[in-house]
Amino acid sequence: MAPISTPQTPFGRVLTAMITPFTADGALDLDGAQQLAVHLVDAGNDGLIINGTTGESPTTTDAEKNDLVRAVVEAVGDRAHVVAGIGTNDTRHTLELARQAERVGAHGLLAVTPYYSKPPQEGLFRHFTAIADATELPVMLYDIPGRSGVPIDTETLVRLAEHPRIVANKDAKGDLGRASWAIAQSGLAWYSGDDMLNLPLLSIGAVGFVSVVSHVVTPDLRAMLEAHLGGDVQKATEIHQKLLPIFTGMFRTQGVMTTKGALNLQGLPAGPLRLPLIELTAEETAQLKIDLAAGGVQL
Repeated sequence: MAPISTPQTPFGRVLTAMITPFTADGALDLDGAQQLAVHLVDAGNDGLIINGTTGESPTTTDAEKNDLVRAVVEAVGDRAHVVAGIGTNDTRHTLELARQAERVGAHGLLAVTPYYSKPPQEGLFRHFTAIADATELPVMLYDIPGRSGVPIDTETLVRLAEHPRIVANKDAKGDLGRASWAIAQSGLAWYSGDDMLNLPLLSIGAVGFVSVVSHVVTPDLRAMLEAHLGGDVQKATEIHQKLLPIFTGMFRTQGVMTTKGALNLQGLPAGPLRLPLIELTAEETAQLKIDLAAGGVQL
C-alpha cells in the first residue's frame, strides 16, 4: 500500500534523490540499497527518488533499474513514496521504463526533460503526455535546463498540468521569477530540485524538496520545512544559513561523487562510482570533511 498523500503534497514533502550503492567490484548492491533506503526514511524522508541522475541512471541497465525499484519498494514502500526516475531522451524507451516501474510497485514517476536533442516545446508536451498516458502512476516533471539543454516553459507547464496524472514539478531551473509565475498559473505541486534554493522556493509556494544533501542532513531539512510551515521565518532562516557549508561543499565537484564520498565517510552503503564518474581525490575528501563539519555533520 502506498503512503498517504494529498493533492497538495502528492509525494510528501522531503524526498531524497537516492544514490545507487555498488559493491567493491562495481556490481549493483541491492542489500546496500535497502539498508540506505531504511536509513533515509528513518531520518525523516517522506519519499525516495530511485534511478535518477543522482542514482547514476545513465550507467545502470534497465534490468538493474527494475531490480532497484523492486528492492526499495520491498524495504520502505509501506512507509515512503518510492518514485522511479524513468526519463530519457527517447520517448519509446522512457515509456518502457515507466511501465516497468509500475509493474514492480513504484508509487510515482520522475520524468526529466529529454536531454541533448533539444526538442521544441510541443515535443516536450507530447513526450510528457505520452508518459502520463502510459501508466496509472502520478508523474513529477523534472525541469533542469542546465543539463537537458531546454527549459519547460511556463505555458507548457500549464498545459501539462491539465493532465490528471501530471501532478508535480521538480524545479532545478534556478529562476525564482519564472517559478513564481509557474506555481501560480499551473497549480502543480512544486518541489525544489536545487538545495541552495530550498527555502526561497518554499517562500513562493513550493511544497517541499527533492534533495541531494538530505543524504546527510534530512533532520535539518525537515526542521527548516516545519519552521517555515509553522510561520517561524527566523528559525527557518537560521537553519538555512547553518546548512550553507553543506550546500556549498556537496557541490564543489560532481554531486554524486561528493554524496558517495560523504556516505562512505559515515560508513553507510554507497561504494564506488561507475565511469565516467570517479572517486574523490584525497584533497577533495579532506575539503568535504571540513564542509560537513562546518554544517554540523558528525563523521
